[in-house]
Amino acid sequence: MQQILILDFGSQYTQLIARRLRNLKIYCEILPYSAPLEELRKRGPKGVIFSGGPQSVYRPDSPGLSYKLSEIGVPVLGVCYGMQLVSRELGGRIRKAEKREYGLTRIKIKKGSRLFAGLPSALNVWMSHGDEVKKVPGTFCVPARTENGLNAAMENPGLGLYAIQFHPEVYHTEKGEKILENFAKKICGVSEFFNSGDFIKNTVSEMKGRARGEKAICALSGGVDSSVAAVLASRAMGGKLNCIFVDTGLLRLGDRDRMNEVFKKKFGFNIKIVDASKLFLSRLKGVSDPERKRKIIGHTFIEVFRSEAKKIKGAKFLVQGTLYPDIIESVSVKGPSAVIKSHHNVGGLPEKLGFELIEPFRFLFKDEVREIGRKLRIPDEILFQHPFPGPGLAIRIIGAVTPERISVLQKADLIMRQEITKAGWYGKIWQAFCVLLPVKSVGVMGDERSYENALAVRCVSSVDGMTADWSKLPHELMGKISSRIISEVRGINRVVYDITSKPPATIEWE
Repeated sequence: MQQILILDFGSQYTQLIARRLRNLKIYCEILPYSAPLEELRKRGPKGVIFSGGPQSVYRPDSPGLSYKLSEIGVPVLGVCYGMQLVSRELGGRIRKAEKREYGLTRIKIKKGSRLFAGLPSALNVWMSHGDEVKKVPGTFCVPARTENGLNAAMENPGLGLYAIQFHPEVYHTEKGEKILENFAKKICGVSEFFNSGDFIKNTVSEMKGRARGEKAICALSGGVDSSVAAVLASRAMGGKLNCIFVDTGLLRLGDRDRMNEVFKKKFGFNIKIVDASKLFLSRLKGVSDPERKRKIIGHTFIEVFRSEAKKIKGAKFLVQGTLYPDIIESVSVKGPSAVIKSHHNVGGLPEKLGFELIEPFRFLFKDEVREIGRKLRIPDEILFQHPFPGPGLAIRIIGAVTPERISVLQKADLIMRQEITKAGWYGKIWQAFCVLLPVKSVGVMGDERSYENALAVRCVSSVDGMTADWSKLPHELMGKISSRIISEVRGINRVVYDITSKPPATIEWE
């Protein structure tokens, strides 16, 4: 399959470049900037993109290439740091900018550049840099400048080298996706595009050939990724696929029932539903720290899954719905990075269980998996459900997790989901959930004083979950949610609405 390779120099936006290309049905993968030339050539890309990065290109320890630009052999697009790197490698001059540019900047574009073909003469673009290319390499021309007169782009079509100082991948940049499309299609000549139907046919064939009639196990959570992976695997393996669903006791109301309705009755899966709720709750007793909760849940899940997997004699393969963002986040190609929160659903299981791993979606994004799921006729209630964290409600209960607090949160969460669905808002929201707070306040209920818990409702709008804004729900809807929860859920007498964006906050509270 024709593809574009993205070399990651540490930008927080690298994944967004891949997402924009995938939106155009252009297949791409991300590699670390340190990947050897042999690795690039082995993959045979139609073009290469250098991402941005936080370093200054003139620092002696700044990321660079171990080979010459001319050795790549296909068109290159440098973005931000990538532009400065191309300039440095070919004799341009970089300096610390006299006026640093962050945020929206207006650029003016000259006619004649294939990179900017079909675009207006001026655009608002997103800048994020403290250095600038003061002088481009001698054989390059400058097709775009900022209103401050800085070089916003440079190119040498004869060498197949193009570079831009701004970020076309962020949504703030006008026509940014068109710029990436021009590079991939007009300059690199990409003509084969990702097709979900072909993907299903090819992947089923590959799975059959690899499994060779042997048994396989799938850790089925009921979420989008594992559900689509399981249905795809069942097409290849039939009755040889054995699904395990672990009820941690930290699920939403209705999640376990859906396992029977959809996967047993509709798809006829071999599925074992394991009730391990008492074990998980005993391990979480008295634990308030969110990282400890995540680690306890992750380790306990592996323990339970291992125990159940051993009961399936002769199984050799493990099917997981791991997505490309999971791979990138858990095995960072950027080098050291801050840990915001740990994940327990990526890796770990194969090496502990000794299975061969099958990950059909390891280079796909969630929207592509949903498209595949629709082709497989998986119900929309599964494909378009809001994200639900692996540790479940444990990280939506601030403080200690108890059966009573889980019950309170489950009831409140169900009411909230019912009301936003009834109002036609479920599909407009990226993620909606409730958080039970360790805060009590005085109230008046039935002419009597109450002293009960506060509950936070969190609804966010997002495209990819990397950034998010709080959803502006109608006041009538927020009032209905609050009124029903306080009236119907014992233990809550105050409901608040979270109006914090990401950043500075994360989407989940823990």
